[in-house]
Amino acid sequence: ARGAPSLDIVDVEGLRDAAVRAFESDPAGTTAYGTSVGYPRLRGWIADRHGVEPDRVLVTNGSMQADAFLFEHLVRPGDAVVVERPSYDRTLLSLRQRGARLYDIELKPDGIDIHALERLLAGGAGVRPRLAHIIPNFQNPAGYTLSLPKRRALLGLAAEHGFVVFEDDPYVELRFSGEALPTMLSIDPDRVVYASSFSKTVCPGIRVGYLVGPPDLIGAVAQLATNTYISPNMVAQSVVYEFCASGAIDRSIENVKHALAARAETLADVLARELPEAEFVVPQGGYFMWVTLPAGTDVHALHHAAAERGVTFVNGTDFLLEGGENTLRLAYSGVTPEQIETGVARLAEAFRSL
Repeated sequence: ARGAPSLDIVDVEGLRDAAVRAFESDPAGTTAYGTSVGYPRLRGWIADRHGVEPDRVLVTNGSMQADAFLFEHLVRPGDAVVVERPSYDRTLLSLRQRGARLYDIELKPDGIDIHALERLLAGGAGVRPRLAHIIPNFQNPAGYTLSLPKRRALLGLAAEHGFVVFEDDPYVELRFSGEALPTMLSIDPDRVVYASSFSKTVCPGIRVGYLVGPPDLIGAVAQLATNTYISPNMVAQSVVYEFCASGAIDRSIENVKHALAARAETLADVLARELPEAEFVVPQGGYFMWVTLPAGTDVHALHHAAAERGVTFVNGTDFLLEGGENTLRLAYSGVTPEQIETGVARLAEAFRSL
């Protein structure tokens, strides 16, 4: 159920070698407190990767920490925030805890419904959001990708109505089919705040993420980070830097993409065969597939019946403000094609038992 890779696609040997190099090449920086902006050499590597100056980058303890800092800086109780429907459950929880008023806009296979967003913003009585949270590539939980025309249209609406686009992009490197699209950050670096993570490309346990945004915003978030923890984990960030600088990350990404492609293809084929009632879109990358079952299906009852058969998934209702009782998220990242075959057959059996 969790969005995590299986151990066989984690480059454990490469990480071990990177750790050795981190302590050998920069023992002082690796073992020091550091500052809240993160390990300088990794900060510089990320800046080069995105074609920005280092003062636009803040490296954090995982991308969820980056999200939390950004929300603390930007969102006040009662502020309107646009989210996708469905959206990542932890993001919804975090924004609710900030007291935000959430406006969920339906997600289509090519991304957020731009026309619905235009209607929300229209007129004198239109909503004036502070922020729009968007997962543009292989969205969690849906697996959908925001098309290039919609990226441009969203940025146009943001400029017209004065809101920030939060481009939450941890899966961007995990495309295994189709054509890569430019980030919204690269199109409008002053309107977009970008977040990503090494959890999906290195390993989840490394807990290193980052923000890219305008220097004044990064400076303000850095002060929040200083007040929270002085500095993030320098050891982890130094190891990640060595892993990236050596080129190991590119080899790791290729290995992960190859495995994910086979797993997604198997999942689509077996679902179509074993559970033809299911509706889904085959993702072009990432970890997840969103499944819609016939109206009237009780996903909570299905979850219980599947668990009795040794199968787990996440109920679609967890990713929605309301509704979704006939939907679920399947994660194929942590299971082999053989396990997918068995798991889907058991899921179909559980569905027929309802």
